[in-house]
Amino acid sequence: MPSPMGEVFDRSTLAARVGHDRARGLKIAFANGAFDLLHVGHIRYLEGAKREADRLVVAINSDQSVRGLKGPNRPVLSEADRAELVAALRAVDYVVIFDEPTVAPLLELLKPDVHCKGTDYTVDTVPERDTVRAYGGHIAIVGDPKDHSTTDLLTRLR
Repeated sequence: MPSPMGEVFDRSTLAARVGHDRARGLKIAFANGAFDLLHVGHIRYLEGAKREADRLVVAINSDQSVRGLKGPNRPVLSEADRAELVAALRAVDYVVIFDEPTVAPLLELLKPDVHCKGTDYTVDTVPERDTVRAYGGHIAIVGDPKDHSTTDLLTRLR
């Protein structure tokens, strides 16, 4: 049984843990993001994702990936720090760091029952929708309206 605090795993250990949970009949949800400077929007997104299943896996963009998406001055926090912070949230069971442009390879490996995305997406705009549908999973749009962002926080701080 997972501890009250989530854990950070490499892919192979995570795949084994998810396989064990699935063998016990547990439903798996999957969420992803950069999670640079946690804010209330992140919490609401992850709590919404957790409501979709028994276990929540969160994939965090690597530092290199965040730089490619957000620019050379990001992330503010290292991938290890971001992973530890997200793992400490009550909604989160497992954390993994990914470096690829999308989480499709992780989805293909883990085959979560539910791929959760924030409200800035629709089911039809989720980049990995074809991957999820191919293995028989489904997509859930969770969280509150996208009116919180780390970029906005950083702008206000400047």
